[in-house]
Amino acid sequence: MLKYEDLPNWLLSLDNTDISFIKNIIINNGSLKEVAKVYDVSYPTIRLRFDRLIEKIIENDKSNDDSYTLKIKSLAIDDKIDFETAKELIEEYRKMLK
Repeated sequence: MLKYEDLPNWLLSLDNTDISFIKNIIINNGSLKEVAKVYDVSYPTIRLRFDRLIEKIIENDKSNDDSYTLKIKSLAIDDKIDFETAKELIEEYRKMLK
């Protein structure tokens, strides 16, 4: 069994909705059409959510950023904040660290 500290950063960056989404994909044998039925939304909506999740995982997997920076990037990928705001927050945070 994995310990919390052994989990990869990309996995730790996921929130509960991401994990639930992944679970639904697995349960539905990877069929995004079936997942769209579960969420009662269109296939393009699920495809967009899936693409954003992939982007979040790739970004967090290749990144050596700290948890704050990863969280800001995740918020931007999820459209919770815009990319310009995310960039400004990360730049200010990095200045503060110096």
